[in-house]
Amino acid sequence: MATELEELVGFLSSPSPPVKKAAVEIVRDLTGSEDGLLSLSMYASTVLPSLSQLLKEKKEVSEPAAEALINLSLNSNLATKMVEMGMIKTAMDVLYKPDSSITRLLVMLLVNLTQLDSGIVSLLQIEDEKMQGLYVMKLVRSFGRSSDETRDDPFDHVGSILVNISKKEAGRKMLLDSKRGLLKQILRQFDSTSPLRKKGVSGTLRNCCFEAENQLQNFLLISEFLWPALLLPVAGKKIYSEQDTSKMPLELGSALSIEREPWDDPEIRVEALESIYLIIVQEAGLRTFWSVNGPRILQLGYEDEEDPKVMEAYERVGSLLVHGSGTEEPSSETSK
Repeated sequence: MATELEELVGFLSSPSPPVKKAAVEIVRDLTGSEDGLLSLSMYASTVLPSLSQLLKEKKEVSEPAAEALINLSLNSNLATKMVEMGMIKTAMDVLYKPDSSITRLLVMLLVNLTQLDSGIVSLLQIEDEKMQGLYVMKLVRSFGRSSDETRDDPFDHVGSILVNISKKEAGRKMLLDSKRGLLKQILRQFDSTSPLRKKGVSGTLRNCCFEAENQLQNFLLISEFLWPALLLPVAGKKIYSEQDTSKMPLELGSALSIEREPWDDPEIRVEALESIYLIIVQEAGLRTFWSVNGPRILQLGYEDEEDPKVMEAYERVGSLLVHGSGTEEPSSETSK
């Protein structure tokens, strides 16, 4: 005889819209507790495909289905099952339907699924040569086009997906491919007013800088976006003198010659300094850094800095400028 939970799971596929709506709302509520998650995980082979199908329905059903999947995907075993059953393809297909009404939720689901190596491989479409990178290009384009002027920007969590995929070499190489031009599009978002976007850009750039040894040329090709993204967060609060700004590229000098909002997040400042370290440890990167008056910016930024961890990161970069060779590299390839 079927248990109550089995019956409930069965109702997710009911032909009756009111029954289906009621069932998915109960399942969504169950995923909000540890006990509920544990109970539902025993029926994963039925629950996950059923919820996946409901993503394609009207908002009143697709929204609780997406919320349930987000909660379930916090469990790594269930997230692995989702990736295996093609959830990333389903999410991307629904995400880019013209009438999609659950965009933000689908992006959050992708954030959770790309915590897994298998999820990253699936999103990069590594195993399909013809389609490789298509999903990432779509997401980056949406990240660049959508505006954070609205308080509820559905694509601002894309920054977290980009941080996740840039933890892997294949993801970094895709983002750094000059023919695709993805990193340039991402860096254009560095001065967004959304803290989530700023963190996404900063963490993605920092991870990509682990490829600087082999891909320095691709970084320097986008210098006009790269140096503002790296140096403005660590430039301090002062208005720079004309003598200082005259030795900088226009986009940097203009920004530093006026009053500006401070970069409050110390993690972003640390990541910017770690990125700078990884670039200037290469000889050509160091030369370019001097050519944009980078050392002067770090000098003035350090004078304003009060956070001990950020000061330590300044000092690590400073040791390269003084000695011309590195001390320790940042500790891992993944964004903190």
